[in-house]
Amino acid sequence: MNIVKITLASSIALALAACSSETDSGDTMMADETAIAEDATAAGTIVEVAQSDEGFSTLVAAVTVAELGETLSGEGPFTVFAPTNDAFAMIDEATLTELTTNDIETLTAILQYHVVAGAVDAATLTAAIEEAGDEGYTITTVGGGTLNAKLVDDAVVLTDAAGGTSTVIATDVAASNGTIHAIDTVLMPQ
Repeated sequence: MNIVKITLASSIALALAACSSETDSGDTMMADETAIAEDATAAGTIVEVAQSDEGFSTLVAAVTVAELGETLSGEGPFTVFAPTNDAFAMIDEATLTELTTNDIETLTAILQYHVVAGAVDAATLTAAIEEAGDEGYTITTVGGGTLNAKLVDDAVVLTDAAGGTSTVIATDVAASNGTIHAIDTVLMPQ
């Protein structure tokens, strides 16, 4: 049990460190995202890209516990709204431990709630949100749930079924079988 906690904590810390980006200018952020996308393509599948980024270490550990690694390494394409380690750190330790040791079914549902069929880049998502208008754009996840996406101060904000929100903090991290967008909060399917 302690190994899972340590692995999850390490994964989250790694994910956060890797996902932190400079926000002084749009050009700097765009350059950073382009460099990340180029590096990710060379790295491999969604799982391989996440494994290579310490900022996603908690996510990787959770995916491993839920036995979703093979699926997310499959042909795809998939779009993953990937919570960073900091996002997982917002979940209290007792709950996270329960999910990763005793309630794998709920953990699996939570993780599937972050995955969308198809490769959806930031430009496509933003255009869909703008076209949807004030109601926001509805995204259906592979787990069968829905997310509502809106633009708030030029950032994509996702609202989950529980009414919680998460902001996309890094976009278009390319993988051979899809796209990763880093988010700052774990989304909940209910």
